[in-house]
Amino acid sequence: MHNIIKSEVIILLALVITGFSTQAKSQGVSVASQSSSADSLSLETIIGTILKQHPTVKSAEEALKNADAKIDLAKTGYYPTVDMSASYSNMGPVVTLDIPEMGTFQLYPNNNYSAAINYHQVLYDFGRTRQNMEIETESKVMSEQALEQTKQKMSLAAVNNFYTLAFLQEAAGIKDEELATLQSHLKYIETMKITGSATDYQVLSTQVKISSVESQKADIQAALTIQQSYLNSLLGADAGNIPVVRKELNVHAPLTDRDSLFSYAFKNRDEMLLVQSKAMMSGMRYEFIKTLNKPIVSLIASGGAKNGYVPNLDQIRPNYVVGIGLSVPIFDGMKTKYNLQQAQSAINSIAFETENAKRYITSEVKEAEAYMNSAKQKVFQFELQTEQALKAYSLAETSFKSGTITNLELLDSDTAVSESKLMLLKARIDYAASIYKLKAALGERLY
Repeated sequence: MHNIIKSEVIILLALVITGFSTQAKSQGVSVASQSSSADSLSLETIIGTILKQHPTVKSAEEALKNADAKIDLAKTGYYPTVDMSASYSNMGPVVTLDIPEMGTFQLYPNNNYSAAINYHQVLYDFGRTRQNMEIETESKVMSEQALEQTKQKMSLAAVNNFYTLAFLQEAAGIKDEELATLQSHLKYIETMKITGSATDYQVLSTQVKISSVESQKADIQAALTIQQSYLNSLLGADAGNIPVVRKELNVHAPLTDRDSLFSYAFKNRDEMLLVQSKAMMSGMRYEFIKTLNKPIVSLIASGGAKNGYVPNLDQIRPNYVVGIGLSVPIFDGMKTKYNLQQAQSAINSIAFETENAKRYITSEVKEAEAYMNSAKQKVFQFELQTEQALKAYSLAETSFKSGTITNLELLDSDTAVSESKLMLLKARIDYAASIYKLKAALGERLY
């Protein structure tokens, strides 16, 4: 009779603990759902905010304004220069000329006054100004490409941070769910110990499991805090802000055929576009340096007033000068020669840089593709593993209710479910993040 009553007590407590465990799991799901509904930051919102106000992007945008100013500065080679000059000088002794029967004449006055407006215009410089403008225009193109590259890098940083946060948020919820289950089992074991149906070993083992999960949760929470701080830094938000992100896992992989992945990347990657612009600019600089040995034809004009004209040397009279000047370089100390050597060396270096960029991009595309395929395979494997773990837990519950296994064995089965869920979550998030990495490796815009 005593054994029958004891068995009934065990079965009753098993039903209670099973119900408690189910309630804890549903509470965990409820918490996760509440967290999901409270999400306020999508990946698109985060990237948009970063690209709008991050100092790195602002600095790259300012470089465009600087490039515009350089283009306008190069255009000034077509414009005339006008300046005003004025002078006063007192000279002595004054040279005089004695002419018999005519008297003494001064050749120039003691006090000399002069004021004039001077005009200088380059008429022809053998393409020097034009080529300088082309160089600065290409430099602006490079600044635009650098801006796009900066935006792409900042977007990829946002993607990495976003999915790390998404994983840590969900992982914390899974650990909360696991802790709730362990706490309910601990209460059950403590109750069983009072009736003499459980041992100190079972109590201590459950407490150790709780301590282990709490330690894991503490690590997750610390990592979550760090990632939240990094996101605040990217967004320019207050350090005390606690951002929450959405779990965006429905990301479509690029549709580009594998055979054309590399050619697509070579065509669209910012690194390749930049190195192509560098090559073009190096050629332009080489041609520009060659013009430094060419002559310059200029128009010179000056008009004003001065004294010193015969017969009245002190009278201030208008005057002008108009002419055409020709400046022909004869010897510049070998500067042009060595500048051309430097320019040619730069052209050769760009060719090596292009090859290096191609190798780097090829490696990065292969790595991103392999990472994506691996993550996709893991999703399938962990979906199967989670399904099996849930079935095993269901069987463990049945066995526990019938008294054929202990609560520790049931806890092991529950831990396996939690770990499977965690690994499946990580695989899904890794797969989503890997798709963005492959897109970035191919040169597709993330913004």
